[in-house]
Amino acid sequence: MTIERLENGQRFCRVLRYNGTVYVAGLTADDLSGDTTSQTKQILAKIDALLAKAGSDKSKILSAQIWLRDIADFEMMNTAWDAWIDRSAMPVRATVEARLAGDQYRVEIMVTAAVG
Repeated sequence: MTIERLENGQRFCRVLRYNGTVYVAGLTADDLSGDTTSQTKQILAKIDALLAKAGSDKSKILSAQIWLRDIADFEMMNTAWDAWIDRSAMPVRATVEARLAGDQYRVEIMVTAAVG
């Protein structure tokens, strides 16, 4: 089996495919001026694009890990998540509070999905 690194960066790979599975790195928003809902929407759009690049989509997400700078923002993140996720294909998920790379980062999301 070959590991296909689809977006290999200088520090880490953003998305790779191996043995019928897509691994998407932890993603953050590009515009950090928004609140948690806004940042989550940006991240989910990035996930859609990376999954498509790897031959998958959100209906094939197996697991999601979500880190929030402040767990009090849980419902704000869920506002965007609930509007985006395929309700007929819910993944397993964990959400925790964590120190992120800087104060302006409100949320980070990492997913694993099936291909095909």
